[in-house]
Amino acid sequence: MLTVSQLATRCNVTPETVRYYARMGLLQPERHPENGYKLFKFDDIQKLRFIRQAKLLGYTLAEIEQVLHHSMKGDSPCPMVRDFIQHRIKANREKIITLTALQKRMESALKEWESKPDGIPDGDSVCHLIESFTEDA
Repeated sequence: MLTVSQLATRCNVTPETVRYYARMGLLQPERHPENGYKLFKFDDIQKLRFIRQAKLLGYTLAEIEQVLHHSMKGDSPCPMVRDFIQHRIKANREKIITLTALQKRMESALKEWESKPDGIPDGDSVCHLIESFTEDA
């Protein structure tokens, strides 16, 4: 059996990460009968590494929980894993499009503002740079 710190060290995470995953139910420690410390099985090393790998691929903890649940029931989680990542890829593409458009607006604004003088708020205007910006500029 492993303590929180021992499991964290073996998996290169913080003890708080181990505790958090235990609170979330992703890891299910036993309690030491004398001191109440959380104790983890050696199998939890592989489970924690799996969680970290899934996080690296962009899966949420809720999705990881579903995958682990299917796996523990003996069902293949692979179709679910594919479905999750297909949706995430689509969402990421949409975010990239949105961020690319934002980046272009920001660069356009900065270029336009380089030649404009600083303004002083006059009660009707907060910052003339932002207020004068148009997307067609």
